[in-house]
Amino acid sequence: MPLDPFHIAWLTRLKHSFRRSIKTLLRELCDDLEQQYPEAVDRFDLPLSYFRLLGDVLSPEALDSWKVVGWVEGLNDLLYFIDVLSQLQREPDRAEFAEQFLAECLERFYEHTYLDELFPNRRPEPSRLVPRLAKLCERLSRELIQESLTLVPGLPCRWLRYGKRKRWIVPGDLDVDLERAQASRTLSVGLDGAFVSMPPVVPMRASGRRSSPRFEISTGEIALKVGRKRSVILVSEDEPRWQCTYHPPVYVRAADACWRHGLTLGPTLVYDRQRRPLDVRPSPTTLIARLHRAIDAIAEAWPEGLDLLSLFTMRVVPLQASGVVSFSYRHRPGLSFINLFERDQLDLIDDLIHENSHHHLNLLLRKYVFYKGDHNQELFYSPWRRSLRPIRGILHATFTFTMGALLFERLALWGRSDPKRWSAAGLTSRDLLRAQFRCLEEVESVRYSIQDLEYAQAPLGWLTRSGKELVEQLRNRIDKVENAIASMRRTVLRSQFGPALRRHIEELRKARQTYKPVRASKA
Repeated sequence: MPLDPFHIAWLTRLKHSFRRSIKTLLRELCDDLEQQYPEAVDRFDLPLSYFRLLGDVLSPEALDSWKVVGWVEGLNDLLYFIDVLSQLQREPDRAEFAEQFLAECLERFYEHTYLDELFPNRRPEPSRLVPRLAKLCERLSRELIQESLTLVPGLPCRWLRYGKRKRWIVPGDLDVDLERAQASRTLSVGLDGAFVSMPPVVPMRASGRRSSPRFEISTGEIALKVGRKRSVILVSEDEPRWQCTYHPPVYVRAADACWRHGLTLGPTLVYDRQRRPLDVRPSPTTLIARLHRAIDAIAEAWPEGLDLLSLFTMRVVPLQASGVVSFSYRHRPGLSFINLFERDQLDLIDDLIHENSHHHLNLLLRKYVFYKGDHNQELFYSPWRRSLRPIRGILHATFTFTMGALLFERLALWGRSDPKRWSAAGLTSRDLLRAQFRCLEEVESVRYSIQDLEYAQAPLGWLTRSGKELVEQLRNRIDKVENAIASMRRTVLRSQFGPALRRHIEELRKARQTYKPVRASKA
């Protein structure tokens, strides 16, 4: 499939291809586990026939949702760690194995929590690796099984009716889940953001310890048991019926011809003063109106941007966190965590497009290889982080901030041509000037990093043919943005944002002299 990364019809076809690959991957993972690691399947009580049934029942549209992709990616990680554990247990030289595995994890799980679980001190520590791997596999197995129970409500009961088992006991965890933004004592159900509150249970305390919850599944119901307290939470008949409080999804945009998955608002992820995730709490309904205004502004200023946003973003989880802007996970496509409490309306518009651009590029990266080898060395200066980053970090930043430059260009042109609609979107005259400044700032930064990416292509030869083509397309896009915004440059340089733009250009000039012999742009 030739690379055409900004064409909606082409991207839609790519998503359809991705859905098929996820279904194939699930089937292959189950086959590999069953055929190569039957002892691990038994040890971790993995219900592979149920996982296969789940893959058959899920609709094609569900297969690229953040919940399903994240679940399948988790199963893929589990298989990888089971394989490593199996190798390690047979390995006579565990010290050398641990050193090689640490190097592989530093590459494969760059900026991932697995590193902290396996190598908390970033040292091999071979004597501790087996128990750490086993503990990680146990955790992943438990989370995967529990998450699978409610992707299709009632399916576990149907599976028991079809098979030989009549009863299934699954260890549970009702603590807060920060990655999925799921509050404690709740279960996420289905794929659209609905959840159920667990019934009140009285934990039995034995020897001073709290009993762990477990799910008891039969052909007709699912019950939650904690200690001696047992509560039926779902009755499975022709249509499954929840016996506990059901909370429907909160839609910002209902599913329609444009937004096929719809857009939902999740609960708020709350951070402490040290910028660590602390809790998950209900989101204020006032945030829905803010998101509506931001989406309407994107639709007015940049209709193509709205098409991209509706194609890739499925759910927004608000962040209440001082100093944290936004983020997303590669393995949870469509799930965007965005600070909706400290950022203004122009920032919100920017953050929506920024995280959407990460989802956009991550889809491309599932199909295409843009650079050769690992090249994990932090060699290239990042104008955004003001530090050295590896080539993949530069590629991500260049792509996402090119999209940001496109956004600010369209916003600036729209604000100048239709000031009444601009004001109605909750944006001010200062925001209009700031949009012009942000556009010029991103043009300078993107041009700097494109020069580095082209240097990675030649003479280094690090980029593939697809990578070279992507960089060329980014350069063409930023050229058009720079031409469209050229008439505003003098206005910005004479404004309150002029000193900041000049400082930024000077910082890039000095960085270029320090890190690479490539000519920087001038003011």
